[in-house]
Amino acid sequence: RAVALDKTGTLTRNEPAVVDLQPAAGVTHDDLVAWAAAVEATSTHPLAAAVVAASPDHPAASDVHEHAGHGVTGLVDGLRVRVGSPRWVAPHDLSGQADAMASQGMSLIVVEVNDQACGVIGVRDELRPEVPEVVRTLRAQGVEVSMLTGDNTRTARALAGIAGIDDVRAELRPEDKASIVAEFSSKTPTAMIGDGINDAPALAGATVGIAMGATGSDAAIESADVAFTGRDLRLIPKALQHARRGSRIINQNIVLSLAIIIVLMPLAISGVLGLAAVVLVHEVAEVIVILNGLRAAQAKR
Repeated sequence: RAVALDKTGTLTRNEPAVVDLQPAAGVTHDDLVAWAAAVEATSTHPLAAAVVAASPDHPAASDVHEHAGHGVTGLVDGLRVRVGSPRWVAPHDLSGQADAMASQGMSLIVVEVNDQACGVIGVRDELRPEVPEVVRTLRAQGVEVSMLTGDNTRTARALAGIAGIDDVRAELRPEDKASIVAEFSSKTPTAMIGDGINDAPALAGATVGIAMGATGSDAAIESADVAFTGRDLRLIPKALQHARRGSRIINQNIVLSLAIIIVLMPLAISGVLGLAAVVLVHEVAEVIVILNGLRAAQAKR
């Protein structure tokens, strides 16, 4: 009855690209993106791939540690570099530039070197073209739709407006997503849809966890109840429709089976029907139940 969707890689194309760089005074564009790419090189986050692609000749980093839902730290040429979201790495004097970038729908990555903010990187991942259609279809099916993201509120609301999603929860850590999904699930059957390592706790805590795409993180796929091999979000309303139809067929078979038993027992006990007639009716009813059940294997297109 409710669907919570992760933004990055699920609602978006998962093809993020660096579209803006705002270095601090005395820092070059090349240095800014090179420092970030060095520590992001081993990260599995979709935004990390965009940063690495923007600086293919970045230096090597050592002592790299990834902090799920926050960012990455490491040593680059003797410098302590910390890269992450603005809520973890404060942009300080670059707050104005960061706000302007966020209002344009960019995801922000703040780069800090030796405890000094040295720049903000703007990454944009375009919304999947089918998302508005999917949201409308889910609502027509009576399903509430929410967006959960670790991104900043401005960026999240800008994309949610295009998608047609009203309920937006932004600047979330993995544990925040998990608690929100648990709250949803306690009130109504809820599906969580995601594909990243940050989504794993929420996928595990939902009524139904759905991992999108075989290219999703191993943690997400292992935590989910259902894993789609395709990435087209139109699979979601189709799957819900198919599951509901299957549930109706199961209920029909249960009612039919119980009705036959309830009718046959008194007829057999009273002697109205003989043993052969009872067996015959029962076997015919079993065939009908099986044939009705086979309808569930047919997906409407």
